[in-house]
Amino acid sequence: MSKRRFTLLLTLVLIGLFSASIANAQTAPDPCLNAATPAATAAATAATASKFSFEIILPNARGDRSFVDSAAAGAERAIKELGVSGKIIETAGAQEHAAAMRRAVQDKPDLVITIAIDSSTIDEVVTEFTNQKFAAQESFFPETPKYPNLAIYNIYTHENSYLAGIAAGLLTRTKTVGAVGGGDFPGINLFIVGYEEGVKSVCADCKLLRAYVGGANAFSDPVKGKELALGLYSQGADIVYQVAGRSGEGVLAAAKQTGNFAIGVDSNQDDLYPGNVIVSAMKRVDNAVFNFVQSVSQGTYKAGSTDVGLKEGFAGLSWDVGVCSRTFDKSGPADMVAKLPAVRAAIDAARTKILSGALKVTNVLLAPAK
Repeated sequence: MSKRRFTLLLTLVLIGLFSASIANAQTAPDPCLNAATPAATAAATAATASKFSFEIILPNARGDRSFVDSAAAGAERAIKELGVSGKIIETAGAQEHAAAMRRAVQDKPDLVITIAIDSSTIDEVVTEFTNQKFAAQESFFPETPKYPNLAIYNIYTHENSYLAGIAAGLLTRTKTVGAVGGGDFPGINLFIVGYEEGVKSVCADCKLLRAYVGGANAFSDPVKGKELALGLYSQGADIVYQVAGRSGEGVLAAAKQTGNFAIGVDSNQDDLYPGNVIVSAMKRVDNAVFNFVQSVSQGTYKAGSTDVGLKEGFAGLSWDVGVCSRTFDKSGPADMVAKLPAVRAAIDAARTKILSGALKVTNVLLAPAK
């Protein structure tokens, strides 16, 4: 058989397999359309919860509709479901973080939680107040700290970003997709590299674009985020993944303005711009905050670092059971909506391989990017 005939035959076989997968996906029931779906977590109770108190320090004011709001939501859930007393402290930036931590300690709560506070600040205050229990989320340490009064969750988001990348790679019309990150460092590239690998897994010839906000306001500058996204769209990208906190709101706005598409992050952002936000790669900071509070209130607090991610339910997509966003199904363009069953089937297949260990996604926090 000639090389040309073999290539043609292989192409026809692959087309047949893909068509079959689409047909199967379109007949497969959508678990989110069932009459009842299981709750993400069961409400917990503690007999002595009312005697327990915590304070949580946010890196900025609420309103980013991303990880800051997710952290606050986890605190509010803990207060409601665990019956504990909690205080949510909003700050105006890094210049207030150390003082906010010290003021919180003076209130003598059972637990002080920090969100996205610089590791050097945490090191300083944790070593100063050795009798106070702390928990840190969204802080990146050069080396894993081993303080007996500090608990950390490392939420790995490379795998759910990979799944979001599959959606982008299968839905792009231009075969050019992009990402806007808050800063060019491992904690953000963890998302972006995973996303890009997901894109390439289903669209090998897709072009990948990147831009970073950077600077002191990397995660609080939606104007700059929008400017960068408009630049990527002008280069041919039709889908842009935002990993930039409040700056990412500008990315979503740019998608709406240009008639293009975006992928949200951290929280479910699908409803912010219906029909323009395809899906959100969720990082469950709310679950981390809730678990921190629950561990102390129930006497199971464990100092040190705990790694969690897709497998443990700390990362996923807004399409997943438990969130079940179907906003894009209702508001997206007909040609893209028609592909969603096949897209979700491809994501489910990849998720199964990831969870079984058959598929490895690069974790830039543990290994160099490819």
